[in-house]
Amino acid sequence: MATLSSSRQKALLRKYARNVKFLMMVVSTCLIVYSLPKQAKFSYEIEKGRIWNQKDLVSPYNFAILKTQAEIQADRKNALANTSQLYQLNTEVAQQQIEGFKNDLEIKWHNAGIDDRQKNKYIMAGSNLLREVYDKGVITLNSKYQQNQGYPIIILQKNVSAEKNTAELFTRETAINYCSQMLGKYADIDKTFLLDMIQNRIQSNIIYDDKLTTRLEAEVLEGLSLTRGMVQKGEVIVSKGSVVNDEVFQKLESYKKAFEDNARINGNPKLVLAGQFLLVSITIALLMIFLYLFRKDIYADNRLVSLILLVITAMLFTLSMAIKLELPNLYFIPYCIVPIIIRILFDTRLALNIHLLVVLIAGFFVPNSFEFAYFEITAGMVSIYSIKNLVRREQFLISAVIITFTYFVSFLGISLIREGSLVDIDWRNFIPFAVSVLLTLLAYPLIYLFEKIFAITSDITLIELTNTNAPLLREMAFTAPGTFQHSLQVANLAENAIYAIGGNALLVRAGALYHDIGKMENPLFFVENQNSGFNPHDKVTYEESAQIIIRHVYKGIEMAQKANIPEIVIDFIRTHHGNTRVDYFYQSFLKNFPEKIINENTFRYPGPIPFSKEAGVLMLADSVEAASRSLKAPDEKSISALVDRIVKYKLDQNQLKDSNITLKDIETIKTIFKRMLMSIYHVRIDY
Repeated sequence: MATLSSSRQKALLRKYARNVKFLMMVVSTCLIVYSLPKQAKFSYEIEKGRIWNQKDLVSPYNFAILKTQAEIQADRKNALANTSQLYQLNTEVAQQQIEGFKNDLEIKWHNAGIDDRQKNKYIMAGSNLLREVYDKGVITLNSKYQQNQGYPIIILQKNVSAEKNTAELFTRETAINYCSQMLGKYADIDKTFLLDMIQNRIQSNIIYDDKLTTRLEAEVLEGLSLTRGMVQKGEVIVSKGSVVNDEVFQKLESYKKAFEDNARINGNPKLVLAGQFLLVSITIALLMIFLYLFRKDIYADNRLVSLILLVITAMLFTLSMAIKLELPNLYFIPYCIVPIIIRILFDTRLALNIHLLVVLIAGFFVPNSFEFAYFEITAGMVSIYSIKNLVRREQFLISAVIITFTYFVSFLGISLIREGSLVDIDWRNFIPFAVSVLLTLLAYPLIYLFEKIFAITSDITLIELTNTNAPLLREMAFTAPGTFQHSLQVANLAENAIYAIGGNALLVRAGALYHDIGKMENPLFFVENQNSGFNPHDKVTYEESAQIIIRHVYKGIEMAQKANIPEIVIDFIRTHHGNTRVDYFYQSFLKNFPEKIINENTFRYPGPIPFSKEAGVLMLADSVEAASRSLKAPDEKSISALVDRIVKYKLDQNQLKDSNITLKDIETIKTIFKRMLMSIYHVRIDY
């Protein structure tokens, strides 16, 4: 009854996991579709300088030809140049300054005691000059519009406008010069004295009105036409085989804009949404099919599936936001960050598959989708290949340099096809690619973040773990130096073998270095650490000796968990002896106590047996390296026989049945072990 209940529970868990997986797929698809621009897709790729290989493109309706940005800028510049600035005439300035001039003279004359007739002569001369100056107008020229020669302006007086040229008006400097000249006609007047009095009363009475001028300029710019000419319904926009020159290109761009506007007005947005949902659903489904067929371990783990869907959704959401915010260039986005993250956290095939799917979806919403696909697929492939075997941190920087070079070569090739000349290439257009490569380096902190959130062990973490200065390894080198040296040799054997048969070399090296850390509890009970001739096993029973030996697995797991070693590495500690017996003490017990009934489990490791290729290789490397130390006079024959015997024993004990190692792999592993052991023991090979 309990077994039936357990079976039902497992079935429910599997069903629940499938439902969660399906829900994650639907949510991811909906989020991507929701964020994508809801617009109809133009059917043609437009590229200047290329041959039009489609059939003759005939306009289905009338549409206006849009001006280029250069033409619009030129029109704006001309319009602003021909727009007069607005000034306000302040009529009160003249009267105020003339009255002020008279008062100034009255004060000076009173203090000097000069007669009234002379005073009136000065007042009359000064007042007339000031009135003449203000009647003509004194202006302060705006530096924004100031030119060497006169230019037209509009002067407003109580909302009545009058057009004048700045050459007809005084500035303060020209007004003072004019007064100086006019005072020269008076013979009996102190010219210097009066000019000094007059110039203190010359101010601008024509003031620039920035607010009204800005409004006028805005109205003029708003009134500019953004089109030039029309394409009539039924007119051929471009003929098959013709070159897409500047004029044709502008017509095609105008047709594209008219098509999109028409689709927004007359199209059914629900159908556009349905089309996007179908396309995104297919790509997500293809991804899940790939995982089911080739990476069942990931497919079965909803935690890993959610991480993959999160990365894809986040990248496409970023692209959608960039389109909506009208980012100047969509190549600023670091598309290569996706394959790098997936490659580091998972593997090469999955990274390439996901990158292709992301580029396929993005290609529907970016201009020149073929160019986009070429740029990003090649750069993504290079980014994956450049970190195929991540063993050093600086490979990220090396990868960034290689990606930049790939972008540059692709940019140069496409530019040459488009322009047909090196001189006409605008190298500033390469800046977005360089920026995207710099942003790709954000993959490093993101990988760390994903590792912590989703409990994944990346190659970067494995690199850190395999550093022999790591705390546990440094402690083992001091506490159990023989075990440490044994672990290094096992790591070298296992790493070379896994390179040959295919697998994660960094993972197997990390597993090899940590697989025996439990021996630090009782290092002298293990032969590799005994150097004084004293063997503590002589003072305990065979059962106790076996339990002490077996205990290093339990203790190793405990120490690794306490040190926050990833579970994927702890699995090597669990499985490196499988469920084999501690044969030396088992056979010794049988030999010395034949009459006693023995519980074989007392002498057997708890298991489980290795369940990955890497763990299986480690088990073989561990046994072979340990056994090789017992060879009295190692030579080619003895080493070969030892390796064959150890491997056969593991196979006979069914220790490798779950490790996905083929018979061909076994032969390769044995060959590598034999060659390396002969090299370690300096055995001369017979030719």
